[in-house]
Amino acid sequence: MPRYVTRVRSPWPAPRAFEYLSDLERFAEWDPGVTRASRVAGAGPGPGAAYDVTVRAMGRDLTLRYETVGFDPPRRVEVHAETSTLRSRDVIAVSDDPGGGCVVTYDAELSLKGLLRAGDPLLRLAFRRIGDRAAAGLRAALEGAAP
Repeated sequence: MPRYVTRVRSPWPAPRAFEYLSDLERFAEWDPGVTRASRVAGAGPGPGAAYDVTVRAMGRDLTLRYETVGFDPPRRVEVHAETSTLRSRDVIAVSDDPGGGCVVTYDAELSLKGLLRAGDPLLRLAFRRIGDRAAAGLRAALEGAAP
């Protein structure tokens, strides 16, 4: 199962970083692979929230419906998406940095389903490139650096 984990140290206080990142409508602001994101359920980030997130993949747009399955402000949000061919699990964790600000850990897993799982090694390579671009965007948005 392809997985990408990145950590960003930010001068932002943890509640501010959590508020920003738990609203998936903002994904397109920092992740260059996301072309559009909109909330389709819920009054805001949190339990019951769902988002349609459109990503550019292999020359075409793919829209994933992410549902919030875990929400513990201002520390952790977990969202899942599933289509007939893949599953995605993203966890964003925010902790206080003893030196001030916070540390954000973004942990994403992507897996193909059924017979397509044989393509996981190729997906892992592509996911690394996608993740590196998203991590750079995340660092820029949070005015941060790698810890």
